[in-house]
Amino acid sequence: MRIEIICTGDEVLTGATVNTNFSHISQKLGDAGLEVRWGTTVGDDRETLLQAFRLAAERVDAVIVNGGLGPTVDDLSQEVAAQAAGVELVFSEEWFAKMAELFRRRSRMMPPSNRKQAMLPAGAELLDNPIGTACGFALDIGKARFYFTPGVPRELHRMLEDQIIPRLLARSGRQTASFLKRFHSYGIGESRADTLLAGVEALVPDGSLKLGFRAHYPQLETKLAMRGADLEDIRRKLAPVESEVRKRLGNFIVAEDDQKLEGVILDELARRQATLALVETFTGGAVAARIAPLPGAEKVFRRGVVARDPAEVCDALDLDAALAARELNLETAQVVACAARQQAGVTHALAVLIALDEGDDRMELGGTICLAIATAQEVATRRSRIVGGREWVRLGAVEMALDCLRRYLQGLPVDERIDFEKV
Repeated sequence: MRIEIICTGDEVLTGATVNTNFSHISQKLGDAGLEVRWGTTVGDDRETLLQAFRLAAERVDAVIVNGGLGPTVDDLSQEVAAQAAGVELVFSEEWFAKMAELFRRRSRMMPPSNRKQAMLPAGAELLDNPIGTACGFALDIGKARFYFTPGVPRELHRMLEDQIIPRLLARSGRQTASFLKRFHSYGIGESRADTLLAGVEALVPDGSLKLGFRAHYPQLETKLAMRGADLEDIRRKLAPVESEVRKRLGNFIVAEDDQKLEGVILDELARRQATLALVETFTGGAVAARIAPLPGAEKVFRRGVVARDPAEVCDALDLDAALAARELNLETAQVVACAARQQAGVTHALAVLIALDEGDDRMELGGTICLAIATAQEVATRRSRIVGGREWVRLGAVEMALDCLRRYLQGLPVDERIDFEKV
């Protein structure tokens, strides 16, 4: 099945609004094994929209149109869709009643302009929007089936999952039950992961499994998109593949599905009834910002020291200033972590100390990272160097610090080599 995505709106066309809806739609379709062949962005102009609809109707089998379903004069999708299909706009009593009920539940009066959202092309199939007033609908134009969706992201996401992807899978003749298993890893790049996982798709010989990757430094997402007769069938076929992926990616997997690295760390600490203090330089407090806002963190996270350099850390922790005068090394990180643990009265302390190279920001600019995790019994350390510019170093250091803490809590080696560090 060939699919096109048409995104509408002057704000999207001019770049005033970043078009995250397109990437979301395309990724979700890809996860379901559906192929997007074309992507088109069109402003709020009747003639241009009409041309885009007619062109798409001739070159693909299905079209998802995003935006233009609102109550204002520049929302043109219903009107132009009717024109392209050669039908009239008709008033939908069903949708108007749903809108009225939505406004009633919110204790608001429905403006007269919202009546426009209940005007749909004759013969259109209604696509429910339980959380908004924009009525989605499906309509045949030429040889293609068009699916019209609201521009509000959360409304689009709901409609895409509940209404559109199942219809597309049914039209494509594929099994309509689908499931996406995700593994989040840190320390390996996309090409290495691809090599490590070579041949895993063959574990499901009927072709219903698709392996994919999404790199977003410093993490990598590995995706297993599976189709089947039902969820029980999918889980049965997917189970050995999941086990094989865990085996091959090993210690580099930091979380799965909707889990996040910081959430895994918080769960490990909470399970032990442990407490945590953090000390970080150059990061701007990014390590603490990943943990502190999480539900339940108030019982675990006790103190965070954010400083520009080791000298400020020594001031904050009342340490000998001579320590800061030394070249940054693991001994410094150990002393800082131990002092932070003792002063905060916590079970665990993590020190993340970074010495950035001097000079202008550039690809060759790097940073030396010294990490220490202190408990009452021991101190674990890790030294590394990352090159790639200020932001690359900062992001990499934050992720490395969190990953080392995860590894320590899970009894894994904290000094395992990763692809992103420079020898």
